[in-house]
Amino acid sequence: MSTTERAAAAGGPPPNPPTPEDAGANRFGIAPWVFWPSLAVVGAFVLFTLIFTDAATAAFDAVQSTIVGGIGWYYVLLIAAFVAFSLWVGIGRYGSIKLGKDDDEPEFKLPVWFAMLFATGMGIGLVFWGVAEPLNHFASPRPSVSGTPPELAQQALTQSYIHWGVHAWAIYVVAGLGIGYAVHRKGRPVSIRWALEPLLGDRVKGGLGHAIDVIAVVGTIFGVATSLGLGVSQIGAGFEFLGVFEANNFWLVVLVVIITGIATVSVVSGLDKGIKILSNSNMVLAAVVLVAVLLAGPTLFLLREFVQSIGAYLQDVLQLTFNVSAYQGEEGQAWQAAWTTYYWGWWMSWAPFVGVFIARISKGRTVREFVAGVLLVPTIVTFLWFAVLGGTALYAQVFGDGGYVGADGSVDTNTTLFTLLSSIPGGVIWVVAGILLITIFFVTSSDSGSLVVDMLASGGDPNPPTWSRVLFATLEGLVAIALLLAGAGTLLALQTAAIVTALPFSFVLIGIMLSLARAFKGEIELRRRLMRQVERRELAQEATEQVFGQLEEYPLDAHTANGNGATNGRREGGVKVLRRRRREATK
Repeated sequence: MSTTERAAAAGGPPPNPPTPEDAGANRFGIAPWVFWPSLAVVGAFVLFTLIFTDAATAAFDAVQSTIVGGIGWYYVLLIAAFVAFSLWVGIGRYGSIKLGKDDDEPEFKLPVWFAMLFATGMGIGLVFWGVAEPLNHFASPRPSVSGTPPELAQQALTQSYIHWGVHAWAIYVVAGLGIGYAVHRKGRPVSIRWALEPLLGDRVKGGLGHAIDVIAVVGTIFGVATSLGLGVSQIGAGFEFLGVFEANNFWLVVLVVIITGIATVSVVSGLDKGIKILSNSNMVLAAVVLVAVLLAGPTLFLLREFVQSIGAYLQDVLQLTFNVSAYQGEEGQAWQAAWTTYYWGWWMSWAPFVGVFIARISKGRTVREFVAGVLLVPTIVTFLWFAVLGGTALYAQVFGDGGYVGADGSVDTNTTLFTLLSSIPGGVIWVVAGILLITIFFVTSSDSGSLVVDMLASGGDPNPPTWSRVLFATLEGLVAIALLLAGAGTLLALQTAAIVTALPFSFVLIGIMLSLARAFKGEIELRRRLMRQVERRELAQEATEQVFGQLEEYPLDAHTANGNGATNGRREGGVKVLRRRRREATK
């Protein structure tokens, strides 16, 4: 057996694994062909949107319309493929493969791992849309959907589950599993490119690998900056709701500066300190808010609705997975653009960031554990969040006094959460808790995103330089500030840019699926080949021992046979041969 095969059989890296220098990292700790092009693209985008705001908004609107109208079906089909692939590798024979050496143990305990997964994968977006999205689907349902208010409310939750459940997390399974396998099993640097090595070979070390990482860096910065812009808008709306100050640009910029400063301190402190502490803290606070709303609201109804909505989701999931509103004309296409296709592009634009991060924290997990943890647990928690918060608002709208949907059918997305929290006992306290929850999720998104971007820009170094951590954390804050100052239209443009970034990265995700299938198949075949070798050696050893046993039971001596010692000599010579063969068989 070769040295490489022995390493592969043990789940370890090859004798000379690639290093960040193989991706072009220099003595300053950065990969110039990733670092500088990424900064140039982001800088050019920001300058263009600031200087030519109207033209930028029109251009990105046109690009978004082209993508949604032309290849929206492709996004929908691809997400279905991600779900199928995730289930295949998790349930099938590849599930026992470990992300690490065979004797590696998980780096983080299960509750901590779940908290970090959830906080990074959804976080601020779930808080932002937890009340607002079901209300929007209730007030303005998908074209062709009609019914009584209770039926529309049920459909609203089911549609929200589609956007935030298994489908979204399947994207992260593909990205995270590919990166985690390359990093922990094969000893590669923490970088997207190495997930494609089984498919592309040494080409990942050159220009093609640089381009893959640049797409990942740019997409991550756009995705995180957009979330920061949305999050700070909701935080400002919360303070305005409390009457503290008006949510104008000045206060929004102040909030971005403060929160970015906290995120910078967190990302400098590292994964085991700042990010871990914040992830645990916001999960505890989110659980407290969830329980408070559950107990203060129509508790029995919410529990019943949670169970019922899971059934409604399972009943409609296949049809909704492939729905592209093909027979609803321009109205259906507009709805698809605003919701489903937008979400699929949005999640794919976040896949580099979330994929690298969850791969980084999943060392020692088997493929089956990884898929179950990433695909199922956050999905169940997400469903519960929507059922409790969104269900409470829907209950008030359908059976109570309403107050969440305007006379014109509009929903104030920024303030619906605070309207809900203010309606339960101790309302002001819970509104403050909601603002704090959004802020902490804001920080975890920023610091996690900064760490991932820094890893990619440093050639895959899991512990990148401190100065570059500060740089990227600051850059994300500056991008959010610039876009806020330029006007609300540029946030829409940035969202469009994130969706556009998802288009090239979707091909990277397809490549990761093919690479994983090839790598997993090769590893299973190697295991089988090694097992056959071991079985052959064990059979040879067993046969040799049986022959020796017979010789010892029926010894021959010089007085048997011809009486001249010939038989005895043959016996001694045969024994020597058997001994030599046994030694060779047991090597």
